[in-house]
Amino acid sequence: MTAFLCVGQLLIAHTCKDNEVDTSLHQDKQIVFLAGKKSHGYGTHEHRAGSMLLAKCFNESGLDVQADVVDQGAWPEQVEIPDAVVMYCDGLKRHTAKAHQEEIQAWVDKGVGVSCLHFAVEVEPEELGSTFFEWIGGYFEAGWSVNPHWDATFDQLPEHPITNGVQPFTIRDEWYYHMRFRPEMEGVTPILSALPPLETLTSRAEDKLRGSNPDVMAAVKAGKRQHLAWAYERPNGGRGFGFTGGHFHKNWQQDDFRKLVLNAILWTAHGQIPDEGVPSATPSDAQMEENQDFTKPNT
Repeated sequence: MTAFLCVGQLLIAHTCKDNEVDTSLHQDKQIVFLAGKKSHGYGTHEHRAGSMLLAKCFNESGLDVQADVVDQGAWPEQVEIPDAVVMYCDGLKRHTAKAHQEEIQAWVDKGVGVSCLHFAVEVEPEELGSTFFEWIGGYFEAGWSVNPHWDATFDQLPEHPITNGVQPFTIRDEWYYHMRFRPEMEGVTPILSALPPLETLTSRAEDKLRGSNPDVMAAVKAGKRQHLAWAYERPNGGRGFGFTGGHFHKNWQQDDFRKLVLNAILWTAHGQIPDEGVPSATPSDAQMEENQDFTKPNT
């Protein structure tokens, strides 16, 4: 069968047999960002601005990558079979995947990579839980997972293409943890792991839905490092990536934080990641203000 991809002004065709996954797809990797609608407010959950920033990094990297953004929860027109799709959007009932599950599943069946950033890793278990096990290997489940703001230190990075060129770093974010993963972590490789301070649970103990629960409390007390970002390799050769950070828009200005996510997205597209990682210039303060859904408050 022949499939056509039309992103921007670029039209590419590739041929594969029915039910055959073509993990290489084409030489120039095509990445589509599905940016969600307006969300929390200035500087947080800036899905459009964050997606446009990351897409710009890819398009100016000098690599054979073309990235495009479809914002406000819309679905791209005339797009078939990109190499990877990135969902940066609100989760649960507002999740982009709820309205486009069939289209995304068709891509997944052909080996298309899927990345979910921040709130996009949270779904309603009874509706998309098993689907996310298939797409990215795990998800946030209310009543089991928690979402505190805390300073996570990543001083032990695994050897993996996603960590190419990434140095240990510490950064404050709304780092979700105690995620639901596939049984026995089948196909799942932790990428960012850390041990949260117990205070991240005790300070919000009254919130039984996302603040604390007996299972997560026992895990942290036992010193079990929590996985905040992970890679997933599907049986059909496709790849997924889950990243729980990305609450604060300003964090994309941190070079290692940004590089790790760029590497991961390209990895899901079966792209070649340079030894030093996907190159990108540190965004200026002015660039960080661009494309945000909310205006900066008067100070």
